[in-house]
Amino acid sequence: MRKRISARKFGKSTAHRKAMMSNMASSLIEHKRIKTTHQKALELRKFIEPMVTKAKEKSVHNRREVMKKIHNLDAVKTLFDVIAPVYTDRPGGYTRIIKLGTRKNDAAKISLIEFVDKAQFKVDEAVPVDSEEAPKEDA
Repeated sequence: MRKRISARKFGKSTAHRKAMMSNMASSLIEHKRIKTTHQKALELRKFIEPMVTKAKEKSVHNRREVMKKIHNLDAVKTLFDVIAPVYTDRPGGYTRIIKLGTRKNDAAKISLIEFVDKAQFKVDEAVPVDSEEAPKEDA
């Protein structure tokens, strides 16, 4: 009997697909927005939204559950410390997908996926380097 297929395969093996989703989620967490094909953006939204929901409750168990899916420690720290506190009052819908048109060479539909309320993320200001402590060049 025919069953419904719940996820897109993208013509990739299971390991490749999981690695691709993990890498795309890390990029989205790091840059707060990424440009990709529309189908990948839809799958990424299904992948990242539960991670943000788990990150809102800061527990060791939830951190380890997120680490099972996103294999980048810096991205997980950013998710728990920077992104999740912004969405404490929001029950879902942490990302938005904006259609950008088609890519010229293969006519693939391109979309921009980004976090909503990304202007509220706290960003550490860059510390200026003193000229006295800068390494000196040998002539």
